[in-house]
Amino acid sequence: MLSNIRIVLVQTFHPGNIGQAARAMKTMGLSDLVLVNPRSFPDEEATRLAAGATDVLDNARVVEHISQAIGDCVQVVGASARLRSLPLPHFDDPEPMAVQMVEYAHQAPVAMVFGRERFGLTNDEIRHCTHQVSIPANPDYGVLNLAQAVQILAYEVRRAWRHQTPCAAQPKSKQRALPTREQMAHFETHLHQALTSSGFLTQPHARTEDHLRALFARAQPSRKELSILRGVLTTLENAGTKHDD
Repeated sequence: MLSNIRIVLVQTFHPGNIGQAARAMKTMGLSDLVLVNPRSFPDEEATRLAAGATDVLDNARVVEHISQAIGDCVQVVGASARLRSLPLPHFDDPEPMAVQMVEYAHQAPVAMVFGRERFGLTNDEIRHCTHQVSIPANPDYGVLNLAQAVQILAYEVRRAWRHQTPCAAQPKSKQRALPTREQMAHFETHLHQALTSSGFLTQPHARTEDHLRALFARAQPSRKELSILRGVLTTLENAGTKHDD
């Protein structure tokens, strides 16, 4: 199950931080590392600071966009300070996030996403996530480097894995299989098209779609339910076309 828990690092500037993050992962039994546009990788500094975790680096994937890193995941948690401008579900503490992530990882990949060293994840990158999580550090000095953040969340995941109940360790039924982020992205595109063609979306800068995205993230529809929703959208689109004719 731990092999289904992925760490995604977005545009890491210092290659040494990639090595330290790999070391933090391996100490907690995690091995799936994806790098989104790192400044320099492979790099001798990353290898040096990975110490005995060079196998994690050797198997790391490098992609150009965050969507390529998380497309097959059913849950994607962005590590960041709470962004009240984006209404995504938010974990104020890593512990409940880890419990949920371990539960979902029994059926499909999940991911924790970490942003750049200096300013983290952009709003657009957070929109590719299903949830946000914050580490409740000292409010007067809540400064964590990248590897420290990876270590803390990876520890919480391992702790949740070790303390899971036998019932929670059982995979969910296929009927409740959750859609991947790629499938949800197709649905969001379909929803945007339907809302635009119907005339519902009239203000391009309104946050309506952000709120709808957050609604579906909270609801966590199954693949079957998502298929039904897409069928509803298609039917409504076809009805609108016939009406226009």
